Amino acid sequence: MPATRTVAPRAGPVEAVVRPPGSKSLTNRALVVAALAGGGVSRLSGPLEADDTIVMRRCLRDLGVLIDDNDDPWLVLGTGGVLEAPPGPLDVGASGTTARFVTAVAALADGPVVIDGSPRMRRRPIGPLVQALRRLGADITDHDGFPPVSIRPTTLHGGTVEVDASESSQFVSGILMLAPMMGEAVTVALASPTVVSRPYLTSTVEVMGAFGAEVDDRGDRFVVSPGGYHKTDYAIEADASAAAYPLVAAAITGGVVLVEGIPEGSTQADLAILEVLETMGCVVRHRGHTVTVAGRAGGLNPIDVDMNHAPDAVVALAVACLFAVGPSRIRNVGNLRLKETDRLAALETELRRVGARAEIAGDDLMITPGELRPAVVETYDDHRMAMSFALAGLRTPGIEIADPSCVAKTWPGYFDMLEAL
Repeated sequence: MPATRTVAPRAGPVEAVVRPPGSKSLTNRALVVAALAGGGVSRLSGPLEADDTIVMRRCLRDLGVLIDDNDDPWLVLGTGGVLEAPPGPLDVGASGTTARFVTAVAALADGPVVIDGSPRMRRRPIGPLVQALRRLGADITDHDGFPPVSIRPTTLHGGTVEVDASESSQFVSGILMLAPMMGEAVTVALASPTVVSRPYLTSTVEVMGAFGAEVDDRGDRFVVSPGGYHKTDYAIEADASAAAYPLVAAAITGGVVLVEGIPEGSTQADLAILEVLETMGCVVRHRGHTVTVAGRAGGLNPIDVDMNHAPDAVVALAVACLFAVGPSRIRNVGNLRLKETDRLAALETELRRVGARAEIAGDDLMITPGELRPAVVETYDDHRMAMSFALAGLRTPGIEIADPSCVAKTWPGYFDMLEAL
């Protein structure tokens, strides 16, 4: 892919039917629990084929898991929780889900494990997860709360463990997915009322349940019964985080986009964007397995909204705010500083670059639309920055996306989809 990619403006509203790739969050959760399951082969249909799931499969294979991913469905031969010491350090790349989930399950390996990743990953926190694993008996160390992580084999035990999820719910998800492999029940208590991306914990529990685990969600704590997982056939929903981009395309062009593959009742966190788009004046419908957004002719309504529960949708939503009729405020998104890049700072810089007024106030982002102008948008090796700002090019001539290949992290065919709108 070229060093930059120019997005061609649309002459009018977009109309399209889009099937996003499989959910990254559900694919990586399903891979982990299928790897721990007993009884034979699990079949994962509709999985995401992208960088984040490639590194997850590579790490699980290095831990002794057999995975046939030559076709859809993927076949995963469960280990019953008996994992092998890898031949070398496990490289999680830039994948946060892989780093946190593999760190948890690697405590089951029969030999030492080192988990490392990209330079940015070495700046993304993992300390609360390491502390929780240590309380469950793991012999584990990190580097001042960050990767690389070193784990040595030992005997784990159940009981009650507090996990701080104020920086990432993935710490809790990692412990939850490990918990059924203990010889006794595990109570996972939330250390504080502040939980980033809380809906992802519901998704974790749902995936675990599909593979036979018993989890009692009591709001501030989860009680997980021993007994492990069993093999199953599991269908992976389309990715709601990815769906945000074509849906915002409909919103900002006044068009209509129908997204397939996300059932009513889905717990994917980034479906929260639907309510926000409705507030902005769009018509939203979610029926069966389809989501439809019809954009509003003229400018969108400005918003003042708390997005702590769905931070991955914020970057696309910030671009939608460029086309509102007044200033918007996106609140409580300090967690964006801990993503693939400091997304809060990156958004402020790139929104200004394309002509808006943007300002960070604590953990909030304030956006005042301006006269948009041509620009080369920096993406910071962050797929969501690239995918989101490409949407601005649908309305504004001269928008170029630097390092467009970074979208391969979660949607390798993203620009093909955008051109087909």
